[in-house]
Amino acid sequence: MKYVRWFKELKKEDISLVGGKNANLGEMYQKLTDLGVKIPNGFAVTTEAYDYFIRFNNLENEIKEILEKTNIYNVVELQNAGEKIRNLIKQGNFPEDLKEEISQAFNELKREYGEDLTVAVRSSASAEDLPDASFAGQQETYLNVSEKDLLEKVKFCFASLFTDRAIFYRQEKGFDHFQVKLSVGVQKMVRSDLASSGVMFTIDTDTGLDKVIVINGVWGLGELIVQGKVIPDEWIVFKKGLERGFNSIISKRLGEKVKKIVYAEEDLKDDLQKGGTKEVETTEEERNRFSLSDGEVLELAKMGLIIEKHYGQAMDIEWAKDGIDGKLYIVQARAETVYSTKKRNVYEEYKLKEKGEILLKGIAIGSKITSGKVRVIKDVSKIHEFQAGEILVTEMTDPDWVPIMKIAKGIITDKGGRTCHAAIVSRELGIPAIVGTQKATEILKTGDEVTIDCSTGITGYVYKGLLDYEVTPHDLGKLPETKTKIYVNIGLPDEAWERWYLPVQGVGLAREEFIIAEEIKIHPNALIDYPNLPEEIKRKIEEITTGYDDKKQYFIDKLAEGIAKICTAYYPNEVIVRFSDFKTNEYRNLIGGELYEPHEENPMIGWRGASRYYHPKFKEAFKLEVLAMKKVKEEFGLDNLAVMVPFCRIPEEGKKVVEIIESIMGKRTEKGYKIYVMCEIPSNILQAEEFLEIFDGMSIGSNDLTQLVLGIDRDNEILQGLADERNESVKKMIAQVIKLCREKNKYIGICGQAPSDFPEVVEFLVREGIESISVNSDVVIKTIEMVKKFEDELKSF
Repeated sequence: MKYVRWFKELKKEDISLVGGKNANLGEMYQKLTDLGVKIPNGFAVTTEAYDYFIRFNNLENEIKEILEKTNIYNVVELQNAGEKIRNLIKQGNFPEDLKEEISQAFNELKREYGEDLTVAVRSSASAEDLPDASFAGQQETYLNVSEKDLLEKVKFCFASLFTDRAIFYRQEKGFDHFQVKLSVGVQKMVRSDLASSGVMFTIDTDTGLDKVIVINGVWGLGELIVQGKVIPDEWIVFKKGLERGFNSIISKRLGEKVKKIVYAEEDLKDDLQKGGTKEVETTEEERNRFSLSDGEVLELAKMGLIIEKHYGQAMDIEWAKDGIDGKLYIVQARAETVYSTKKRNVYEEYKLKEKGEILLKGIAIGSKITSGKVRVIKDVSKIHEFQAGEILVTEMTDPDWVPIMKIAKGIITDKGGRTCHAAIVSRELGIPAIVGTQKATEILKTGDEVTIDCSTGITGYVYKGLLDYEVTPHDLGKLPETKTKIYVNIGLPDEAWERWYLPVQGVGLAREEFIIAEEIKIHPNALIDYPNLPEEIKRKIEEITTGYDDKKQYFIDKLAEGIAKICTAYYPNEVIVRFSDFKTNEYRNLIGGELYEPHEENPMIGWRGASRYYHPKFKEAFKLEVLAMKKVKEEFGLDNLAVMVPFCRIPEEGKKVVEIIESIMGKRTEKGYKIYVMCEIPSNILQAEEFLEIFDGMSIGSNDLTQLVLGIDRDNEILQGLADERNESVKKMIAQVIKLCREKNKYIGICGQAPSDFPEVVEFLVREGIESISVNSDVVIKTIEMVKKFEDELKSF
């Protein structure tokens, strides 16, 4: 055949002949099918066929003349030019030999799949899916196309080379309009209308974390994800765990999935724009159920790994599940073009310098901050009103909005998730966006001044007014190496993902408290006693734990998920997770907490830390924490996890707690994990030899140690001036325990606040020979430079 190529004849280098999309399909069909990657068969109508069609209808000069007269930055002019060119192509006729070749190929595909075959007809441009530019989504796709509509849809794909956004994008990126050509892929339709479909990235597209695979799914055909009309299900899979055979789904989020796209009835087809499909409401049962099973998620993730390894880079993949044969298929794959092309050694850190009134919350896209005046536009026909430098506020975007997204300072939408159109384009343009706010177009008005903050994790905030912020550039490639290990303190899992690139050797303190307070929200004993609780508390718990019959499992799963995200971010470096260290007054703030927590005059030195873990009133709750740790290590495969016991007053307490931990997680010597103890009470130092017989090392908590050495309550404002970690008595205690741990060849680090606040404390610790210093993420770079300076000074003596 002259103008048609089968997938089995194509390889990834054939971009000029069949475009990036078809070249990749051919590459995978040829080389990855035997490895377990299932690709529906099909063929490509080549770029030579496109050229032949344009020549046959004498369209080139006419198209050039229209484009030469068009200012792409004038939205109205761009729209008019695009419409004229598309109509010229749609009104053209196929040469008979080209028409015959396409028809013959379709008939051959029918012989493979049956007479009732329908296909997906997708545009594949010769400049699409390149490593340095993403043209994805700029041309059209038609689903559930029958034989009688095939030639029309191929022609419509040809025309879509000149959509408004494609014209704009090519000119912006410096591509000659006539050097970019269009191929059309014709592929057997996967019956995902009867099952589910979605997208898969072999990198986290918001942070660039390359240790995970992120999968999104919806019921029916997958167009609604990109359109942002639904919030999809989301799964995050830890790659190294998957490779080693673990069930490494470290996070699952149920999306609302209120709509789906399915095949239309035959009598409706002629009225639908994109072939035989239509939108319908999902059932309540579908909304409350994941669109893939865990087994299917892992199968899909394995395909993603195979594809990534074959191409040697992060990939953006589309998948579909066939509701008839029950199998999972890959229907597209392209290089991820945002983070995979960034310089890894350079990053900019954004930080708000003041706080304001929060107007809206949503899903943060990127990690930047911006501010400016709002322009609310609810309909694409009004985009000509948008002015450069404004913040676009709308319900959701599609490719027709790209010309003004390009000149926006930021974007806020009512609808959409992390893989919606607004999110994808914002990442590529490098502008902050907050999607899925639900009510931005109601609350914000044109002319309002707001600040968009995407710097704190997965949740983005829209603040009232133009808040002050700073941007700090860091060149990670120029940082020195230190003998002293530099660790980071992490509270929120999202912070770990935002800061995964920091050049640290591990996490010296990962706190459970933020996960329990902000994600779980319920006292663990209330989950254990759920059947016996007052109705009002049961109702609150039921709202939060929907889908969990066993409420205890909710606590285990959510805590494990948060810890796993931190461990994943810094894998394979050690992550030391401290068991919960709430005081009684803090536990009382959790749902149901008032039923279990006593009132204490001074909770700071009350029933906290290790003393809770073996107590009959809390022992079962502590076991839930340990079960979460076991899940992280044994189910997810995150073997970089170490655990730490806080506020352990006497060695006998330590023995009781370690016994509980090992009864669940197994003996340390057999299972290969560490149990550390916080060194924050004078008795930890005075009886250090006994503590070190029980634990694998110590981490100094300078805040509590200071208050207990000096005999003050650090929450007492009157005594604030005395609470200074630089006090000589405190330093003598710290020096003593560092020396002993070194002699015993046991781990000794510090995770308290002092090194983050005081350079002289860092100098003191280096001189005393501490093994690791763990600091807040915002001072990691500064601490590395300080430690190197002090180490060099020591050498010179």
